[in-house]
Amino acid sequence: MRPMKLAGEQLIFGKDGLDHIATLPYKRVTIVTGGSSMKKSGMLDNVKERFEKNGAEIQIIDNVEPDPSINTVIMGRDKMLEFNPDLIVALGGGSAMDAAKAMWIYYEHPELNKIQDLLPPNEFPKLHKKSHMCCIPSTSGTASEVSRSIVITENSTGQKFGIGNMEMMPDIAICDPIVTASMPKHITAETGMDALTHALEALVSNRANYVSNLLAEEAALQIINNIEAACNNGSDMEIREKMLNASMIAGMAFTNVSLGIVHSMAHTLGSIFHVSHGLADAILLPYIIKYNYQNEEAKAIYDGIAKKLNGNDLAEIIKELNKKIGIPSSLKELGINKEEYLKELDVMAEMAKNDGCTKTNPVIPTIDEFKKLFILVYEGE
Repeated sequence: MRPMKLAGEQLIFGKDGLDHIATLPYKRVTIVTGGSSMKKSGMLDNVKERFEKNGAEIQIIDNVEPDPSINTVIMGRDKMLEFNPDLIVALGGGSAMDAAKAMWIYYEHPELNKIQDLLPPNEFPKLHKKSHMCCIPSTSGTASEVSRSIVITENSTGQKFGIGNMEMMPDIAICDPIVTASMPKHITAETGMDALTHALEALVSNRANYVSNLLAEEAALQIINNIEAACNNGSDMEIREKMLNASMIAGMAFTNVSLGIVHSMAHTLGSIFHVSHGLADAILLPYIIKYNYQNEEAKAIYDGIAKKLNGNDLAEIIKELNKKIGIPSSLKELGINKEEYLKELDVMAEMAKNDGCTKTNPVIPTIDEFKKLFILVYEGE
């Protein structure tokens, strides 16, 4: 078994979690955020003012795009090198957090400039020397606030690179449900299904263990039981808190035991057809659960979850859940051209096969099996 790390130095969760900012001693704080949601909701000003009350000088790097690119990361790094923060704060969803964590790497190591600098056989750079990292998530989905992972896109090829190393575990995570209150229904649905995928893939990972199973099972049950209410009544802070906490503990599980081919295929679909990650996960999940039924141990785990939900077939339970929260049942419903899709089949199968998440799936597909799965998910049942 590999050593486990569940979070950084400080993990704050629950109502009024933002009050913890008043205890942080940092004096030069860079806040990294996305497009406009944190500005419109007033949350960016809220967090900025809390740090300023502590006497901190603030730099803001905004407009991080969905699926952050290496160009955005290097641009942010260059701004940080001018400002010299002692704390980097990621405020937003998975894209803002992944971008901020990546900027942190290149800020601490300005001699690096490419994604390939972080990939094997290169040794991963040591962090936490110039700055600490704080993540404040606005979505209940990626769990980047307690994960060792980032996904960064290469501008020249459009390829997404999933990179993981425990050096990237944020020092501070503040999970306050009020930050997630501005999420619209479709983002609540997609990010929630991303978190559910984390939990269910961690449960059947071939690296799963006693602790990860406890975390992942509880996360899966909490998400399945609360996601519909979160989508329909986003102002209910009790439900928002349950979803955010479940996303967090799913993140603790998967960052230690990895994921499976839902993520391998979702990364591929994001790279080639720019399907948003949570949406791809949601569409893929019931099909891959059914595919994994051929592994007896995985089937027993899925059946155990289904039984606790008063059902018999977890794939069908997830399919029905998707329908209730407005997730399409197939990729063709997204308007992806079939001819173009089939042209990319060989490339997609190869890319998914080589994705780092594939090796921990309970069943490792061949290239031909990946092709069949991509066709199945496109056409639907």
